[in-house]
Amino acid sequence: MSIKNVIFDFGQVLVHFEPSYMVGAYVSDNDDKALLEEVVFDRLYWDKLDKGTISNEETMSLIKERLPERLWDVADKIYYNWIYNIPEIDGMSELLSHLKNEHGVRLFLLSNISNYFASHSMEIPILKKLDGLVMSAPIGIVKPSYEIFDHICKKYDIVPNEAIFVDDRVDNIEGAIAYGINGYVFDGDSEKLKVYLDGILTK
Repeated sequence: MSIKNVIFDFGQVLVHFEPSYMVGAYVSDNDDKALLEEVVFDRLYWDKLDKGTISNEETMSLIKERLPERLWDVADKIYYNWIYNIPEIDGMSELLSHLKNEHGVRLFLLSNISNYFASHSMEIPILKKLDGLVMSAPIGIVKPSYEIFDHICKKYDIVPNEAIFVDDRVDNIEGAIAYGINGYVFDGDSEKLKVYLDGILTK
């Protein structure tokens, strides 16, 4: 195996995407927190956001229909500031530097994520360490489809069997493997991932 490219998912791989944390940054009442977490981060909207088929304004309108008016302002704050409430997973920033400096591989992002995030992605420090980004909403294709893996490989001249994709979801890894990209199911342990990558990158 000759790996020259490492492709990373975003949420639960590079950073923690935790609705309870995002809501807790603005709300202390437990009942309000539970309601806001359920409504603001409902996959009913977020799956559409990932596909780029719904706007921020449409999303917020639907969210507010399900909330008492007293929570509308804080719902806005949570929705438009979640991208600043995503702490890095321990060790991942250091791992990216290690892979680049010690192995000279190219590093990429492949994430199911919204247009809103895409427009602010360069405000996220860890993403500045990557050589390229592919996000689902701007292209209207989501993982684990064959087309999204084809898109990133063609965009960045990646030979599939010279790449490994790191994602926390088995179905996404299966999609990568079906396309011809190697895969690693991430369990939150950055040190274990480092040991694995060091092993295959030195062969």
